[in-house]
Amino acid sequence: MFDSIFANTASTTSVELGPLLVGVGVSLLLGLVLALAYCYRSKHTKSFVTTLAILPAIVCVVIAMVNGNVGAGVAVAGAFSLVRFRSVPGSARDIAFIFLAMCVGLVTGMGYLVCAVAVTLVLCAIATLYQALSVGPLGDCADRALRITVPEDLDFYDLFDDVLDKYTTYHELLSVKTTNMGSLYKLVYNVGMRDLSLQRNMIDELRCRNGNLEIALSHQEANNDEL
Repeated sequence: MFDSIFANTASTTSVELGPLLVGVGVSLLLGLVLALAYCYRSKHTKSFVTTLAILPAIVCVVIAMVNGNVGAGVAVAGAFSLVRFRSVPGSARDIAFIFLAMCVGLVTGMGYLVCAVAVTLVLCAIATLYQALSVGPLGDCADRALRITVPEDLDFYDLFDDVLDKYTTYHELLSVKTTNMGSLYKLVYNVGMRDLSLQRNMIDELRCRNGNLEIALSHQEANNDEL
């Protein structure tokens, strides 16, 4: 059961169509499992999820075609060296799933389908569990964008820090801009809420500092440059 479906993969220079199609089919199914696990309670784009689903099949075909052929291996390395990745690296979770997809494709390309299934199911289950438990001090579900409007004559530097320290795990001032013909300033923060049930308490305390002007707390916007 745990043997390769390809005979003598270390020395064989040809691949039979049947085992190759089986490996590609299993890779596509496992890629779908990876994509579903990645989408669970996380921000994502359609292009990245689609790529994640088909990446194991692509790697599977490449590994199967090389299959001990030194010349083919050099050609594949040269082809991949021409690829220039234009998008940003993304988050650590994105990179981890990319490496996992490549690992699954590598294992299926070598013909060890049962091992590939076992690795995919175990690691996807662990990743989903960690995502559900929001492991770490900064859970994705607690990240918020905070917008505070202040009058132009108010010295807002460090004015809200003690309140934000009380209710958030982190806070970062992203931008300051004028509005209403320069009579008001709008401050935009990225914050991580310690307890989402205390959002109203935090807003009430901030209202006492900004003259009861507009305050908005919303989900952080996705970066278009992300994977």
